[in-house]
Formats: sequence, C-alpha cells, structure tokens
Amino acid sequence: MLRSAVVLLMCISFWQCRPASPAATPAEKELTPVSIWPADSLPRLGNYWKQGKAEISRFELQQHRYRDVHPGEAVLVMVTEDFLTDQQVKNDRYENPNSIPVLKTNLLTRFTTGIYDYSIMTSAFTPVNAPGFPMTLKTTHSNQDWCGQTFMQVNWAGDAYKVLVRSYFESEGDVDTTVAPAVLEDELWNRIRMQPEQLPTGKVRMLPSATVARLLHIPFSPIETEATLGEYAGNDFAGQGLRTYKVVFPSLQRSLEIVFEAQAPHLIAGWTDAYPGFDGQIRRTVAKRTHLILDDYWTHNSLNDKDMRNRLGLE
Repeated sequence: MLRSAVVLLMCISFWQCRPASPAATPAEKELTPVSIWPADSLPRLGNYWKQGKAEISRFELQQHRYRDVHPGEAVLVMVTEDFLTDQQVKNDRYENPNSIPVLKTNLLTRFTTGIYDYSIMTSAFTPVNAPGFPMTLKTTHSNQDWCGQTFMQVNWAGDAYKVLVRSYFESEGDVDTTVAPAVLEDELWNRIRMQPEQLPTGKVRMLPSATVARLLHIPFSPIETEATLGEYAGNDFAGQGLRTYKVVFPSLQRSLEIVFEAQAPHLIAGWTDAYPGFDGQIRRTVAKRTHLILDDYWTHNSLNDKDMRNRLGLE
C-alpha cells in the first residue's frame, strides 16, 4: 500500500487530475468502520461538485514562523475524483473494481523567512457516498525549505493509520509506525465542505496536521482537543452567514479556527492558527480568501494559458 518511491503528488499531462467519472464501479471490499465517523451517516456532495471542474481558491497569507509573521500566499484546490481503496491511489485506468469517489484537498502554502523560502503541500482523500468507508483513506504531505525536505504519508489500514515519514532531519526520519484512529486535522477541510453539522464537538482526540507537526517538531500522535462549532463573530473575515469551527489544543497552547459559509457548498473564507513561537510568544497565522474560480485547470497547461493566473491573483 505504501510506496516509498512516491515523493510528491504531481499533476502532469500524462496523469491528468480529472474529476470523478460517473462510470466508476463502487468497491465491494470494506474496511473496518470505526465510531469516529459513523458509517450510517454518509458524507454527500451536491451538484456543485459535479461540474467536471475543480474549485481553486487563493488566500492572502500571514504565516507565523520562528519569531515573526511572514507574508505569503496559500492555494486551496478541491475536486472530486475516483480513488482505489486497495492501492489508495487515484484510479487512472478504470480496470480495478475497488474504486470509490473521494473529495480531494490540495493545500499549498508558500512564504519566505528572511532570505529563504518555504513551500508546503498537503493532500487529503475523503470518501463520499461510500458505504463502509467512513474514514479518510489517505493524506500526504511535503515540505521544502533551504535546509531540506520532508515527506509524510498516512494510510487508513482498517483499524489504524499507518504512517511513513522520510526526512532530511535526524530527529524526524526515517519513521514507519502505526497510530490509533483519531480525527485528522488535515481532513477537516473536506469534512466542512461535505457536512459541517457532523463535525465532532466537545472533547475530540485529533491527529495534528502534518504542517504543524513539521513546523513545531512534535510527534504525529493523537492530542486531546476541545472543538466547537458556531456562528462567526470575529473581524478577520467578511461575508454573510459565516460559521466557525474552532479547535483548541491545550497541550500546545494552540488554537485553530476555520471560517466557512453556512450555505452549501460551504466555501472556506479563511482560517487562523495561533501558537507559541520559538521565543514562547503566541502569534497568529491568518489566511484570507481573495480569489475563487471553478476550472478544469488540468487542460490549461500551455504557455497561452499562463494569463489565467491573473484570475486567481497569482504572479
């Protein structure tokens, strides 16, 4: 299932990132359901996600790192596609019957820290309309800066998550381990877009995002959190009917807040993430949406298509 040769999920012309095909055959093989995401409450998506296009959002980013908050940008790409449950990879050939639709999140963040820069990407693959598959099946993460690279992959194995880490840094890699079932912070974006009313609240055991685990140099293991879902009453984000999902990590002195629209398709307005820096002072990362388009971007890969980046406010 795990392929150590995989370094990064890339969309190139040979392996197009096309949306889910209606011809995909539902899988017969079932992984063991767990109580975190009840199997009798299937995540569903409306017609918004059946247009044969991806949703691409650009965010103005203020990223907390070291002892400062650095300017940058984030790009959130969300799209449905067909996914093989046995190999846990995209269904490209449509020869394997173990295929189900998933909602995929690709979150890319880029920012500079003084002279050097960071490039981070996280992907999450969460089943929709798939009986017997209540858990997010896979996440991947890569982080590049001038010091080195790290790669992390998490796969659902039926009763636990298998975790692979490959890192330039001695303290972080190489690691092959298993962690107990818990909510994945990296799947929250998909869960919000599907059925935000099913987000867990109260005391929640949560696996921290790969980005946070990397930047804060903490183990990837379940953390006790306090989660709340309610109306947004802050000043960072503007919009009608905004709601907020807030997760507090007491042991990390960390608070994550994701703000989204109450009406489907529950567009993400932005997020904040506050935690102590290397000097112990708490600072906030803030991401505010500035642009959003729907586009079959995998077909727009020529030099003539470069001007389309202006529609997203990208250089």
